[in-house]
Amino acid sequence: MKKFYNWTIEELKNYLIDNGFKGFSGDQIFKWVYEQNVIDPEEMTNINKDLRAFLKDNVSFDYLEVTKKQIAKDDTQKYLFKLNDGHVIETVLMKYEYGNSVCVTSQVGCSMGCSFCASGIIAKKRDLSVAELVNQVASIQHYSGEKVTHIVVMGTGEPFDNYDNVMDFIRVINYKHSFQIGARHISVSTCGIIPRIYEYAREVIKSNLAISLHAPNDEIRTKLMKINKVYPLKDLIKAVQDYTEISGRRVTFEYILLKGINDDVTHANELSDLIRGINAYVNLIPYNSVNEFGYKKTNPIKAKKFHEQLEKRGINATLRRELGSGIDAACGQLRLKKEVTE
Repeated sequence: MKKFYNWTIEELKNYLIDNGFKGFSGDQIFKWVYEQNVIDPEEMTNINKDLRAFLKDNVSFDYLEVTKKQIAKDDTQKYLFKLNDGHVIETVLMKYEYGNSVCVTSQVGCSMGCSFCASGIIAKKRDLSVAELVNQVASIQHYSGEKVTHIVVMGTGEPFDNYDNVMDFIRVINYKHSFQIGARHISVSTCGIIPRIYEYAREVIKSNLAISLHAPNDEIRTKLMKINKVYPLKDLIKAVQDYTEISGRRVTFEYILLKGINDDVTHANELSDLIRGINAYVNLIPYNSVNEFGYKKTNPIKAKKFHEQLEKRGINATLRRELGSGIDAACGQLRLKKEVTE
């Protein structure tokens, strides 16, 4: 069976035409599935009987199977979804005043090897397909009953290591008869794969870019992130500068505060010098503990001082509110735990 969620609208229309149906029916089907949450072709009453029968026999519209759901005190919801090959992934729904944001996983496991992040404990098994990416959003919306308004591709995996599928995913969720999620409500995070940053800068849909930076110099960043050996800070910062000029968009630098590692005022000064002049802001993230690692969270008072020092030196920065840490759904905590995969 073909998987409906694999298709962009152009691919669905071509599939219909190749099988003797009218291409415009693709828009009708998209509306049923994405706008009205109807996945039974028999209920798609404005398409003809022959097409409904064809879809029923040849196309799968099923949602992902939930193996576990957890709800934190702040109403953050984490879903463990089982894929057709038996792998399990985690997807998170976060509720804000401005809307509902879904944190999407892009790979089964992760091979980036960042020393503070639980997602890399299990090495990458494979990329997720477009269907598996889109279906995370469709399934969250279905099971939670909540309208999804924002997307962050910041779950397990490195999105730019699964670039083509992630870009098709963005095209699907942005489409006018799909979830209709605007480009400014979609964010993709990368640890710094430079060739893909240049490619992303030239995409037609101008979604947001976040750079997982986490250090103000090469010495610290190399200890924290293996990717820095391949793409050191000098080259990464140049790529980000070029990105902002090519795309006309602001970039977000993500910076996890680690006690005694990168959280001193001197580090704030280094960071401000590093990114000065770039159309960007810094998202400071309190560290969420991972049992296997020895890193600790920065004291809130020190985190506040770090934030104030950046702003004092003219750098726009925010100190992120913590969501989902009680259910291991916060930044850096998503993983495939042993008890989940067995």
